[in-house]
Order: sequence, then C-alpha cells, then structure tokens
Amino acid sequence: MTEAPSESTLDWVLALAPFRKDADYIAAFLREQKVVVKHVKTEDDLVTLLPLSPGVIVITHEALSPNVVATIGEYLAAQPDWSEVPILLLLERAAPIARIRSQLERAWPGSRLLFHTRPIAALELVNSIQTNLLVRLRQKQVRDAIEREVELRLELNHRIKNILASVTSIFHMTRRGASTVEDLAADFTGRLQALSTVHTAVFEAGGEEVSLSSVVDLTVAPYNSDGASRIHVSGPDLAIGRNSATTMALCIHELITNAIKYGALSDRNGSVDFAWTISQDAVFSLQWAECDGPKVVTPTRQGYGTRYVRSAFGSLFGSTPEIVFDPQGFRCSVAGPVDRLRKS
Repeated sequence: MTEAPSESTLDWVLALAPFRKDADYIAAFLREQKVVVKHVKTEDDLVTLLPLSPGVIVITHEALSPNVVATIGEYLAAQPDWSEVPILLLLERAAPIARIRSQLERAWPGSRLLFHTRPIAALELVNSIQTNLLVRLRQKQVRDAIEREVELRLELNHRIKNILASVTSIFHMTRRGASTVEDLAADFTGRLQALSTVHTAVFEAGGEEVSLSSVVDLTVAPYNSDGASRIHVSGPDLAIGRNSATTMALCIHELITNAIKYGALSDRNGSVDFAWTISQDAVFSLQWAECDGPKVVTPTRQGYGTRYVRSAFGSLFGSTPEIVFDPQGFRCSVAGPVDRLRKS
C-alpha cells in the first residue's frame, strides 16, 4: 500500500525510472538532501501517487509509454491556475530529443518541462530538482495568498452586509420614534456613532473579540469630557464577541441618551453609576443607576430606547432586564452567563 509523503518545507519527488538503476541513483542523492522520493514501479503506482501532489516529477524517457503520458496529461489538465508542476526529463544522448519535446508539448500543453541528457552529474541533478522544488514552494505560497485574499474578501463582504443591515434597522426604528426631522437626524447620528465606536474597538483589537472596558470607555468618553466625569464606570475587563460588543455599545448609548433627555444627565448635578461584576459561578451582572437628577416619572408609553434596551439585553443575556423608574433615579439591571457575551 502506498503512503502519502511526509510534510516538509520542500515538497517530495515522484520518480518514473523503470530501467537500470536510475531510480536508485536519483533517490540516493536526493535523500542525502533530505528530499523524499517516491518511485513508480507500475502504472497503478502512478495512478495512486499523482493525486498526492508531487512537487517535481522526474521521468526517464524509457518510462514515456502512451498510458503514462496520457495519465500525466490528465493530471496536469486538472491542475488549478496557480499550479505548474515541474517535470524533469532524463534522456539518453542518442534519444530523439526534438521529437520527444514536440510530442510532450502537445500532450502536456503549457507544462513546465526541463530536459537533461544522461549521464548527468549528481550535483547538476540535485540542483535542478531542488531549484524546481523551490519553484513549487513559491507556487503554493501564491496559492495560499490567493486563498487568504478570497477569504478576506468574503469576510469583508459579509461584514459590510451586516453593517448595512444594522444601519437600515437602526434608521427604521429611529424614524418610528422621531417626531421631527431634527430629532431623527440627531438620534440617528448618535446611534451610528455608537455603532462606529464598536467597529473601531474591534478593528484595534485585531480579532473577533474585543475588550468590554474599551467598548464602554469609547462609548462613554464623549460624555465625560472637559474634566467632568458624570458617568462613573467600574468592572473587571472581559473579552467579548463582536456582536455582544455592538449590542452593549448601542444599549449604553440609549441609556445615556435617555439620561440626557429625561434623567440624571439632564441636570448638571446628576450622575450615573455604571458597573458590572462577574461572580464565582461565571454570572455576569450589570447595573445602570442614576442619581441626583430630576424626579423620575414613569412614562405613559415606552419609547424606542427603552424598547431597544429591553429587547437587546434580553437577547444578549437570555433574561429580561429589570427597568425601574424610581423617583430617586432611573435604574436598569440585567444578569446572565458570562459565556453568552463571549460567544455572541
């Protein structure tokens, strides 16, 4: 049974040399250079070994039977665009080189053919094979770069679609809650800024996760400017998923907006305590508590911000947040397994 060649920096060599001791001669010198060689002893071996993707094929002209030429031709024709398998032909000096070259160029159009006459010095053979193994390595590096670029394009396309969907959703929800064009513009701009904040944090983090503290700091920073820290933030840092970060930033933005319009931040003496904890049994608890603002009155109808916070936090944590319109200060709290923030 034929085994796949072991992984190495340079690829392996497939040798078709059925007569004399050519196969042993090739293998002996290449193995000194730690290059793996696999021999084709029968046409069945060729059919088995070719799909394992040799880096270089070495063939003596005695091996060029019609079946071998056809089998290799089918293999070469099925190669992807990046692949050009080097093929070294070892020919006798008396062999009709021009005719063999012409026949193979017709049978294997566009292939990378290199011709050597025998006897060939060991150093020349080894150098030629190693040079072409390096060529093959560069081809695979190009392939990897192309595949990575395709992945990045697909990921970028996916993310852009998600962003546009988020923007569209935010716009429609904002429009339903706006009474004037000015309110629509102001609220929509603020929500887009909150969305932008998350994407900035994710980009700077360089991965699918982002620091919760950085998301909170970026979202709160515009409202703690000019030396006034009216939103007091505390809690342990935690790496959370990108979607969780987006939800968190948008909810914080809605809570801040509500506090500015109706709550503690509408009064210059008011402030907010925004804190979270993680218990020993991995439960994440979050609380938003306002104080020293105007007396809170329970609204007659639920506004967009409250609806969004209730729905978004509920989906994120898997439990309904507690929203309290306490006369002394609005409060919002929610808790859930910390793993939900990491996975989302």
